[in-house]
Amino acid sequence: MTFSYIKKSDIIVRFRTLMGLISKGAKCSVTGCDNDGVRSLTASKVDGTGVGIPHGLKKAILCKEHYKEWKKATKEDRDTEKARFDRF
Repeated sequence: MTFSYIKKSDIIVRFRTLMGLISKGAKCSVTGCDNDGVRSLTASKVDGTGVGIPHGLKKAILCKEHYKEWKKATKEDRDTEKARFDRF
């Protein structure tokens, strides 16, 4: 019976690729902001809310201040979307 052993370094490399962008230390995607990212959102959710992200991104990473700004800008939309799925 033959076993193929995986080196410890291979396991660490595989684990690092599975970690998220935020835990890797990604910075805020907003133009001119250099803060650490707290949340990552789909760029299409962030477009049109007044938070200035560059075009062509798939994921937008937001710092605490810009995430708060995004939440305030989309509160009404998120509430109506939530109400669509809430049932008695």
